[in-house]
Amino acid sequence: MAEAGLQRGLVVAGHGRHVWVETPDGQRRICHPRGKKSATVVGDEVLWKPSQDEGTIEKVEPRRNLLYRQDEIRTKMFAANLDLVVILIAAEPEFSEQQLARALIACEAERIPVLIGLNKEDLSEPFARAWEKLAPYRAMGYTVLPLALNPGSPEVAAQKGLAELLGHMQGKKSLVLGPSGSGKSTLINCLIPNAGVLTNSISTALNSGKHTTTSTTLYWLDAERTTGVMDSPGFQEFGLAHIAPQDLASWMPDIRAHAQNCKFYNCTHLHEPGCGVISATKSGASPGEISTSRYSIYSVLHEELSQKRF
Repeated sequence: MAEAGLQRGLVVAGHGRHVWVETPDGQRRICHPRGKKSATVVGDEVLWKPSQDEGTIEKVEPRRNLLYRQDEIRTKMFAANLDLVVILIAAEPEFSEQQLARALIACEAERIPVLIGLNKEDLSEPFARAWEKLAPYRAMGYTVLPLALNPGSPEVAAQKGLAELLGHMQGKKSLVLGPSGSGKSTLINCLIPNAGVLTNSISTALNSGKHTTTSTTLYWLDAERTTGVMDSPGFQEFGLAHIAPQDLASWMPDIRAHAQNCKFYNCTHLHEPGCGVISATKSGASPGEISTSRYSIYSVLHEELSQKRF
């Protein structure tokens, strides 16, 4: 039950301090957060007060989760209250395993389920190499779907693996992340054929006619508004400054599985004797072991997160 004079709403798009709030009956209104600093993000459930043809956000309801990245200078918030993050990568150009690991760690820290989509299955040799590269992630329990998205056809039937992906997204609010060249634009265009038109109309409304890309936008895939897809730009850099170095192992499932076997309770898993993580690290690791590439990523990130912060 909303407080007197306040209405419930869902933030579905934003640009700067302006956001679009959707009411339970599907109406949308431009709203402005109260105070100087914007504290809302797409996916937020809010209480807002109408004022003429716009509105003011009075309260942000407690979040189930918030996916964001953070470097030494700024924080980039993607979305809140997510049910699934779809990380789309491609067999070619070759994806960065460290970039993938960073995104997975951010999701793990917020306890958001993840699905990895590997695109360009039609490129047999590069795909086979990429599929093998993802073996440690499948062993950790991540769902990895093979895809062959065809940018030349908007039909869902022409996109190999898309029907299965949609099955995983059914009834959920999902955020799609993907580096340049992964096929993310093709995926979004298949799911939301008029996404570009919608984005421009939202940007125009939120930014006084200037066609500026919104940071994140929520699109509904069904009339009942139960299955939503959020498209967010910006995946090239994924800072994890908000993760404490001593917590890093907890958000890497393969490292976490062996950290309990360490001789010392405060083991950094970098040099200590009797370290369960180091002893489980193997070249060409089998399921239940840690691959050398994953351990290398852990070591690099631990050093990065341990640097003195100013």
